[in-house]
Amino acid sequence: MSLTLEQVRRVAHLARIEISDGEAQSTLGQLNEIFSLIEEMQAVDTQGVEPMAHAQDVAQRLRADRVTESGQSAQRSAFQEVAPETEAGLYLVPKVIE
Repeated sequence: MSLTLEQVRRVAHLARIEISDGEAQSTLGQLNEIFSLIEEMQAVDTQGVEPMAHAQDVAQRLRADRVTESGQSAQRSAFQEVAPETEAGLYLVPKVIE
């Protein structure tokens, strides 16, 4: 598929973009190059190729989900001392939805 200069001008008009003749000509060339690349990529036989999430076969390193800090309850108590209202280790906030 290739575009014509008139089609480029029409698209520019629909997009409310003012485009000069020189810009329209260079845009025409760029768009036609893009369309030819798309046609080339669509011509590749991908039958039986599994989709990939990443271009390389990499695995994300995950750490174990465990507590690494000690004294959590002491830290929570220190933080809740400055809170306006707390109850049973929870922060109490005003009701915003009735």
